[in-house]
Amino acid sequence: MRESGVVVRRLGPTDCVTTWRAMQDFTAARDAHTPDEIWLTEHSPIYTLGLAGRSQHVLRDNGIPVVKVDRGGQVTYHGPGQLVLYTMFDLRRLRLGVRDMVRALESAVINWLGSYAIAAYGKPAAPGVYVHRDSVESKVAALGLKVRNACTYHGIAVNIAMDLAPYSDIDPCGFPGLAVTDLRALAIDHTVQSAGDALAPIVVREIVR
Repeated sequence: MRESGVVVRRLGPTDCVTTWRAMQDFTAARDAHTPDEIWLTEHSPIYTLGLAGRSQHVLRDNGIPVVKVDRGGQVTYHGPGQLVLYTMFDLRRLRLGVRDMVRALESAVINWLGSYAIAAYGKPAAPGVYVHRDSVESKVAALGLKVRNACTYHGIAVNIAMDLAPYSDIDPCGFPGLAVTDLRALAIDHTVQSAGDALAPIVVREIVR
């Protein structure tokens, strides 16, 4: 389907590496007339390390594969119950900088959570979306982008209703001791599919102004 000219694809569960390669191929093949796209998916358990990712942030081997990818940022976890929203946008055409894109993605999640009276926020020095749960700062969405020829891929991962235990075996996003939460713990009832349906139009509105 399309939202304001952006193609939104609901992929269902996918393999992380296969989807990453497909994003690379899409970006390499696109031209100035290619519509921007959002891909909604979730992955089997996997840790991904960004371009500057350091292996010491993977604290122990728990059997979950670790893959080096070409986004920004350190280590994060993907698994069932997490909405991964991949964003293939032409920044030149949109007249946006990378920081603008990061802030737009954060703002979309912040505004969405705000509709549930959840006070979420971003942090300029540590991209992503955070909330306070039981007075503890906790990350609910991780963000990392790759820009090639002024076009983005990768995107933002929002924890919906997942097993958070694998986060205890890493320093999430490179920050030792960082707490991680999900929407279920915040008393928000969504599936990955319904969350994607709700969030994708908000993302488009924040980016395409």
